[in-house]
Amino acid sequence: MANFARHERDGLASAGGDSPPPPATEAADDAAAPTEIDERLLRAMADLDNLRKRFQREVVREREAERSRVAAEWLPVIDDLDRALEQDPADRSDALFEGVRVVRDHALDVLARLGFPRFEAVGERFDPARHEAVGAVDADAPPGTIVAVVRPGYGTPEVILRPAAVVVAANRGTS
Repeated sequence: MANFARHERDGLASAGGDSPPPPATEAADDAAAPTEIDERLLRAMADLDNLRKRFQREVVREREAERSRVAAEWLPVIDDLDRALEQDPADRSDALFEGVRVVRDHALDVLARLGFPRFEAVGERFDPARHEAVGAVDADAPPGTIVAVVRPGYGTPEVILRPAAVVVAANRGTS
């Protein structure tokens, strides 16, 4: 019986047995497969990283836009507080005046912390990106110089929440 087992074993080995040795081309494909999978994995990881970065940029952009929208909604309130402070001193209570001034100053501080400080720009050169000309007058200033502010502006040179409404010096006529 031992001879039979040996003969069977030798016969199977010569006939190829249960698992024939792989051809040379399949062995090469098996060696390349992990490299292709690795490349696909790296691409997927890079795509995920790019998606994460894009999403983060969009979140920051949306937060800035919402902060601007909310701050802009408060500008008419601050304008009303400014008008209340311009009231004739004879018609106002000093305690009420001081309370309105404190509230207005607090609101201006909040806007500044949000990134929208107040600017008025009297004496500066007119800049259409930061100022809105609402009038022109003859003045003892170079043409294009801001001589009065009708409504203050809010923002930074990079981000303007509202341009300042200004009156500029006109060209001096020659006589």
